[in-house]
Amino acid sequence: MKNHIQELRKLHNLSQEKLAHAVGTTRQTITSIETGKYTASLPLAFKIARFFHKSIEEVFEYCEEED
Repeated sequence: MKNHIQELRKLHNLSQEKLAHAVGTTRQTITSIETGKYTASLPLAFKIARFFHKSIEEVFEYCEEED
């Protein structure tokens, strides 16, 4: 799943640590989501999207895996 978290953070001049604190997770989790090593849970995805006043679809892009 692709996401636009890093771009949104930079646009708002926000560190991973500050975003993590705001949405109730760790900086390591934000790093892992940004790099695609971890997919955010649905509740966390909603928190991140709401934090940036965006819809989930504006923050996260679902890409179907091809077989």
